[in-house]
Amino acid sequence: MPNTSVLFKAIPSGPATLDTFEVSQDASFSFESQELPPNTILVETKYLSLDPYMRGRMRPAETKSYSAAFELGKPGQGHGTGIVKKSTSSKFKVGDEVLGFLPWNTYSAIPDYLVKPINTTTTKTFTHETWLGRLGMPSFTARTLFVSAAAGAVGQVVGQIGKRLGLRVVGSAGSDEKVSLLVDKLGFDAAFNYNTSNIKDKLVELCPNGIDIYFENVGGETLDAVLAVMNNHGRIPVCGMISQYNGAGDGIHNLIQIIGKRILLQGFIQSDWTTVSDGIESLPEAFLGMMAGKNIGKQLVKV
Repeated sequence: MPNTSVLFKAIPSGPATLDTFEVSQDASFSFESQELPPNTILVETKYLSLDPYMRGRMRPAETKSYSAAFELGKPGQGHGTGIVKKSTSSKFKVGDEVLGFLPWNTYSAIPDYLVKPINTTTTKTFTHETWLGRLGMPSFTARTLFVSAAAGAVGQVVGQIGKRLGLRVVGSAGSDEKVSLLVDKLGFDAAFNYNTSNIKDKLVELCPNGIDIYFENVGGETLDAVLAVMNNHGRIPVCGMISQYNGAGDGIHNLIQIIGKRILLQGFIQSDWTTVSDGIESLPEAFLGMMAGKNIGKQLVKV
């Protein structure tokens, strides 16, 4: 079976045209005969996402920007999905479905860190189109979620939602028993006891690719450590800061990281999201609407 590629042929001076690209075929390609280096997978591409930002990559290599320029004569790249056809990686086996950064080829040999698994046990109902659309780059690109106070009622749910979305989920808790609960019962990828660990060292160890989302329940020393490990454009939804409730607590020294890493930090309160019906006489209709899923957040009746 030939390996078809779409090459970046010419730098456009205005809008891209068909002459910007070249479709090329390697008729002698056979994935069975491909020799792969360690930690590499051969992916058969199923879907590729086309996005407006790609026009900015069609530029001279010396023109710097936040994303690398396409190389003339080489395939373009972008988000895509595919199926593993061959593997020297301990992370993936033949037949695994993956989502990540793929060249514009029918078949591509890529390092295993460029993709993540999809359609696992908890996400098997999603199509490849869904992963590149509603669940793809326009929705989220996070890979690692860290949850503090993860064994609490909120933290447990946040972690399991993260797993359902295909993220690597790491949690912190205040005892070894709670750590075991997170990993053995709730499906967290990793967890640690913040009372017996150096928080920053543990985050570096357990989040080797950095943190994309931090669900904040604690504040203080934990938030300070997280800011040092967050990735660019990381997101921190702030649900609580229990370390601050009984006094000033520990100060934050790494707050400047929010600027350089362009981190979004936003607090929220559950009561922000309510649907209010006026008058007690509206209660029956409001109840039926709630049961039918018509409300947003908490359904209230203003008597």
